[in-house]
Amino acid sequence: MAQRLPEKIYFKIGEVSEIVGVEPYVLRYWETEFEVLKPSKAPSRHRLYKKRDVELLLEIKRLLYSEGFTIEGARKKLKESKKEEKDQLKLPLSEQKYRSALVKLKKDLESLRRLVS
Repeated sequence: MAQRLPEKIYFKIGEVSEIVGVEPYVLRYWETEFEVLKPSKAPSRHRLYKKRDVELLLEIKRLLYSEGFTIEGARKKLKESKKEEKDQLKLPLSEQKYRSALVKLKKDLESLRRLVS
């Protein structure tokens, strides 16, 4: 049930309100409660949300409305999720993956050598 977002760089608060399915005042309130949510401001001082902001808002809504988390619980869950993402990026490739990558690299280099010869 993943929602497909329009291919845009920035979204205005009214657009985000429609996509997320909450009133603009709810979005402004969530900004005060979730420090990870920081939309840009246009020179006219209107909020400009990036695609990542909208995805985050959809996740916040899911946690609060579908999963029944409190604001504090949703904050903690988002922090845990972010930490898990960072930890996964730090994980080294297994030895088997290294070997597979080296074997493929060796074959590619041999192919290049034959082409050059």
